[in-house]
Amino acid sequence: MVYNPNKEALNIQSIMLASGGESGFRLNVDGRKGDYFDNVGILAEDSMFVFVEVNVNPNDSNQPLLVEDSVVFMTNGGKQTVLLEAYGQNMHLYKGGLHITKDTTFTADLPHLVYDSIMVAEGATLHLTEGATLYMHDKANIVVSGRLISEGSLENPVVIRGDRLDFVLDDILPYDRTPGQWGGLFFKPGSFGNRMEHTIVRNGTSGITIEASEPVDTKLEISNSQLTNMKGNVLTSINSKLMVTNTEISNAGGSVVALAGGDYQFTHCSLVNYMRLVQRSTECLVMANAYMQNSENKVVPLKARFDNCLVDGSFGAGKNPLSGEIALSSVDEADFDYYFNHCVLTTVGSDNGCFESTLFTTEDNYPSYRKTGGEANKYQFDFRPDTVISLGVGKADPAVSANYPVDRLGINRLESSDGPTIGAYEFVKE
Repeated sequence: MVYNPNKEALNIQSIMLASGGESGFRLNVDGRKGDYFDNVGILAEDSMFVFVEVNVNPNDSNQPLLVEDSVVFMTNGGKQTVLLEAYGQNMHLYKGGLHITKDTTFTADLPHLVYDSIMVAEGATLHLTEGATLYMHDKANIVVSGRLISEGSLENPVVIRGDRLDFVLDDILPYDRTPGQWGGLFFKPGSFGNRMEHTIVRNGTSGITIEASEPVDTKLEISNSQLTNMKGNVLTSINSKLMVTNTEISNAGGSVVALAGGDYQFTHCSLVNYMRLVQRSTECLVMANAYMQNSENKVVPLKARFDNCLVDGSFGAGKNPLSGEIALSSVDEADFDYYFNHCVLTTVGSDNGCFESTLFTTEDNYPSYRKTGGEANKYQFDFRPDTVISLGVGKADPAVSANYPVDRLGINRLESSDGPTIGAYEFVKE
């Protein structure tokens, strides 16, 4: 909106695009379309609207294209300009809901913009190949009744993220580091045999939700991946069987990992919550052997094993046993078995039948990281250990590490002079 605060009418000699209309931007000045307008009048203490739209010409690139121009106002011989910037990108566009009823592959030839949601039907498989990027629009979900196979690589991971490329705070906080930009992934009760490797899922509302089934067959395997920055929980699983290895699960308004019944194996994982953009509501790791369904309390056995894992966050260790970043809730009617082997835990505890060679954080002994967000870091997080004295460096169970010789970023754990590090990342000096 252009406002005239003066007590007299204002005549704007010209309003135009600096490019002369060659950039793809177009103007709408008080209801008139074009790229040049002369002698535009505004009454005293009145205003008018100037709208801008842009059409970015397609090209052969799969990278975002920046288009720039400016609106130039000439008034009484003086010039004022307003900078225009827009990003455009060639992509596959899915609107109105994409129903996948047969095996389908998304490749990295162009990004995929999911404007509504993707539904993978029972009996169908959605295959994401290395380098594929899914831009998810506001509230868009991926709902899997069939199978999802996401096969990224270290050099070209699969990325599932929000679709906004602009900034919340100029040059400091992009929308791509802001939680709640889209919905989440939902695996329905009849979905089994899902796999995610070298896959990055970030900035959604509910992250990954595994709906209740019988924990006999594996519903989802996650390896060498990063699940991060969700408004709610990052990973929620109800009475299912999961295997998670070499994976960072981090930063949530809710829990980083919430488990209710089921069978779980986490190996060399970093579960970390230093969320800054959403107020945290609960512990990093939550486990229970009961859950509510349709106002009914369902009691289900839980079995969870953590080898060489890190559980840490901004809540601190607390003062009572198993407080801080771990919350346990059990009823007597079902088994509640958990085991931590060579883990770093931000809670109060000691080795017993449930903890073996466990390192419990204290005020003087804790993990430290390369970046933990904030304006100074432009809200970037890097949960690699930043110093050799960071708790967990060289303290992993070597027998377990031998089965997972490289970390999430391809660093060889077995060649480290300090010994293998607990968590998804091996310590490397900067």
